[in-house]
This record gives sequence, structure tokens and C-alpha cells, in this order.
Amino acid sequence: MSQLINGTSTDDDVYGEVADGIGTITLNRPDRRNALSDAMVAGLETLLDAMQDSEDVGVIVITGAGKAFCSGGDVQDFDAKGGEGGGSSEVDAEAVEAQRQAQRATVGKIYRSRKPVIAAIPGAAAGAGLGLALAADFRIGSERAVFATAFGAVGLSGDFGVAWLLNDIVGPVKARELMLLNPRVRAEEARSLGLLNEVVPEDEFDARVRALAEQLANGPAQAYEYMLDNLDRAPRVSLEESMDAEVPLHKATGLTEDHIGAVRAFVEKRTPVFGTRATSAGGDR
Repeated sequence: MSQLINGTSTDDDVYGEVADGIGTITLNRPDRRNALSDAMVAGLETLLDAMQDSEDVGVIVITGAGKAFCSGGDVQDFDAKGGEGGGSSEVDAEAVEAQRQAQRATVGKIYRSRKPVIAAIPGAAAGAGLGLALAADFRIGSERAVFATAFGAVGLSGDFGVAWLLNDIVGPVKARELMLLNPRVRAEEARSLGLLNEVVPEDEFDARVRALAEQLANGPAQAYEYMLDNLDRAPRVSLEESMDAEVPLHKATGLTEDHIGAVRAFVEKRTPVFGTRATSAGGDR
């Protein structure tokens, strides 16, 4: 299992590093297109926790080594053990609970992160890997990026929140098409559907991800945290309830040094410099 120590964590399947306010997690099984292993899921959970808790991290970037982001479950492993169910004729209740916890600790933590999360997608994002990508706040894809739900191709119904996230992002009609027909959605179509924020030429991909990460890492951390709270709450409540909940958070950010300094910079016609990364209680993500 990965451990964040002095800003760096490594193991065979996933590694993380922290530099200049940017916490980067790299899924590292390029020979399997970064298919999920138990060690990768455990390491991802550990790194997400550590980066969320670190005052040195203002933004989290998740990416894949090599040419893919994450191809989802390891189909070769499924085959070796007699299918996803391990060759059993009955559903294993303990396995169900273990996967529920794993999903909450990965996709759930990405979606509920109190710091912005960028999914940097150099190539394929499929199955559970698609869930990891869709849970992020921003998705930047290279021209080689391609999305697929993939579950139907191997006779599975789907996990890691893909159905819920697709329904939320592209709507119920397109979500049904993507889940049931499993088309390969290439980068420009993915951008038009809202699955990607940007498509970047392959030779500019790393630089663009870095620039976005730096912008977020150097932004007003407390304001970002509460913006994400507001955005998460909005679909679940009425306009009036949403506005009521916004006010105490808005007033709280009005007391921060980031706000006071930015107001002064605006008056003086200069670019503000933000510096408060630590967060305080007050949100519901």
C-alpha cells in the first residue's frame, strides 16, 4: 500500500508526488493499460487521503502511465480466476462489501474531494477507469483520449459509479446509449458531450495539465472548497435552499486573507496572490 512520505510515494502499481502545491497520482501498470489491481486501489485510497489532508496540496491530478489513463478491471485477471466472481456459483457477500468500500474510497473520495481534482487522460479510460475520470472536477484529454463503458463487452452490468456519473453528465438518453451499446467515444466527441473539458494535442498535453494544476494550486483554496460544496448541493435542493446555504460560506470566505488581499489587488489594479491552502470545517462534500 502506498504511503505519502516527504511528498513522495511509490509502489509497483501506483505512485504519488507533491510539488509546488500539486499532488499527482499516477496509475502505473502501463503494460496492462493501467487496469486496476488490488494494490492500485489500496494505494489510490491512501494517496487520496494523504493529499486531501496535506496543507501542501492545493490541487490533485490523477493520470496514467504510458498511453492509457485506466482500462478498468483487469480482464486477464478475471479470466485467470474464473470470472469476476472467482468461479463461484453464488455472490460473495464479503466481496460485495469490500468492493462497496473500495468504490467509496476511490471514486467517492474523488467526487467529494474538498480540493479540485483534475483527471489527465492521455489515452483510454474505460470501465471502472471511466468512473475514476468522470468523478474528477476537470478532465483534460489528449487527442488520443478515448472513452468506453466496456462493461457489456465482458457481460457485466457496471460498477465504480459509471452509470450515475454518466447520467449526471450526459443525461439519461445518452447514458443508456453509452452503457448498453458501448461505443468508443473519441476525444472531440467526448468534449462535445461534456465528458472532457478540453482536448489538447499530444505534444502539448503535459504542459496544459501542468498549467491548469498551477492555476488551481495558486488559487483561493477556501473559496474553491466552498464553491464545490455549493455545486454539489445545488442539484439536491431548491433554489431558495441553495441560496440560503451559500450565504454563511460566502460570508466566511469574506473573512479570509485571500479575499482581503484580492480586493486590495483589484483596487490597485494588480494580480492577486493567494496563499491559504489549509481548509476549515463548514462544507458537506
